[in-house]
Amino acid sequence: MTTARADVSETALRWPEQPALGGWYTQDEIDAVMQTLTDSADWRTGFRAKAQEMTFEDAFAAHAAVPFAIAYNGAGTAMDQVLACLDLRPGDEVISGALNFVGPHLSVLRAGARLLLAEPSPGGFNPDPEHVARLLTGRTRAILVTHMNGQVADLQPLLDLAERHPHPEYGPARIVVDAARAVGAETDLGPVGRAGWASVFSFQSKKGMTTLGEGGMITTRDEALAVRLRRLRSFGKGRLLGSNFKMTKLQAAVGLVQLRRLRDMNDRRIHLAEQRTEHLRDLRIPGLVLPPSIGRAHTHYLYNVLLPEDWGAAGRDEVRRLLAGRHGVGSLTGERPTPHGHELIARATAGQHLPAAKRTADRALHPCLHPLMSDAENREIAEAIGDAVRTAAATRT
Repeated sequence: MTTARADVSETALRWPEQPALGGWYTQDEIDAVMQTLTDSADWRTGFRAKAQEMTFEDAFAAHAAVPFAIAYNGAGTAMDQVLACLDLRPGDEVISGALNFVGPHLSVLRAGARLLLAEPSPGGFNPDPEHVARLLTGRTRAILVTHMNGQVADLQPLLDLAERHPHPEYGPARIVVDAARAVGAETDLGPVGRAGWASVFSFQSKKGMTTLGEGGMITTRDEALAVRLRRLRSFGKGRLLGSNFKMTKLQAAVGLVQLRRLRDMNDRRIHLAEQRTEHLRDLRIPGLVLPPSIGRAHTHYLYNVLLPEDWGAAGRDEVRRLLAGRHGVGSLTGERPTPHGHELIARATAGQHLPAAKRTADRALHPCLHPLMSDAENREIAEAIGDAVRTAAATRT
């Protein structure tokens, strides 16, 4: 994640800009690792992961209410493989939200598609269906939707758009979901991972659950896609031009433990986010836009705050400096439009103007949140946000 840094070293902060571990580990994870190590020490057994991998996949598929889940060594690899399965041809297009991590957009470029960027919905971070509709052409093959920062995007309008504007040869555009930051979220369409052609999850260290720091999962209801992905993941299984993208045995063993605890970790994070929002609402800070409270449809991977639009990036950065310097509270600026974060994406999307995305990015602030914070710490951080925003506002008058 590319961010501007506050003028305080990370070691001086009481709460970091972003926690290095998104959830928490217990003796259960340690026991799972030690048992797996012990079992694998037999030279007849070794570290072949198939049995543990399949058990983790089955558990994750049940969690997402889908028939198929395919484990990978990372979410970036997984996204590459999903997009490769579109079999894109020159001129084919993929639409995706402009506010994003660069990873999925690099996957689009690697797959050979033209990347079209959609503005965010007003006051939000997820793609605006109205702008997506204007970007649809007869060359659209997929709409890649990211559940930004844990807030689930409304997929139904995008599913409807895809049905109403099919590709002349391939039919409706595939809905590919980047659910890296929304593991365990729930919506009217079911658990995240159920809707769309394929959903990609990340188990990187900062995510809601982690498999020893890296790992990923694809969920789908498309059996042909699942079969192809499993072949690609393991050198093509004698049929396809694949490679080795498998998850390790230790990762799968730990993933099972983390998955069992995921609801508790998410519920605690949601509790703290909603508690913080309520406290900030009570402080009545003019111009501060708080994240919506929408139950388990928002896992609050980051705590999203929008500062007044006319403050711009300079005003937001001043709030960050005050939070860090006065209160020891770290914060992130979040994601910019991806052309601002990677020169290859900038070249590929030259001429696409994204004023709404830039305005949103300039006013976005993400103060530190972690599910193991105490309620008292959380209230202290809310008070610090209030103080920093009020002080910054006073300097502007």
